[in-house]
Amino acid sequence: MDNYSLGGSEVKSEASEAISEISQNKTLLVQKLTQDPPVKPEVVKGLNSVDAVFDHFKPEIEVTHENQDGVEKKETLRFSNVGDFSKKGIIDQSEYLRNLNAEKDQYLKVVKQLKSNKILKMALENDDAKEALLESIHSLLTELREK
Repeated sequence: MDNYSLGGSEVKSEASEAISEISQNKTLLVQKLTQDPPVKPEVVKGLNSVDAVFDHFKPEIEVTHENQDGVEKKETLRFSNVGDFSKKGIIDQSEYLRNLNAEKDQYLKVVKQLKSNKILKMALENDDAKEALLESIHSLLTELREK
C-alpha cells in the first residue's frame, strides 16, 4: 500500500506480495487441523516457505465416516502440501471416500446409459420387458454370489 503525505512524492512498492488476495467469488475456510489445542502458543522462526510450514507443523485431523448401515469408521487425514486440501487430495487419502467416489462414478455411467441407450429405454418403458430385464439381473447377481 502506498503512503502519501503533504509535500511528499509517490514511492512505488518494489516487491510484490507472495500471497495474492482471494478473489471475490471464492470462499476461505479456516479450520483447526490438529485434534489437540496447543499447550502454549509458539513462535517458530525460519519457516520461509509453505512446504517448511507443513513440514514443521504436520497438520492432520481424524475424521469419522458413517456408512449406509450406520457403521462408523475413523480415518486420519494428513496434509503435507496445499494440494492435499483439494477434493482429489482428500479422496486419495481415504479408502472410504475412494469407494464412495467409485460408486458415484458407476452410478453416473448407469445414468449415461439410461439417457443414451434407446433399447434399454424402450425395455424400461414396457412392463413385460422391464420385468424380464429385472429377472435377468437377479439371476446374474445370484450367479455372481455363488462364485
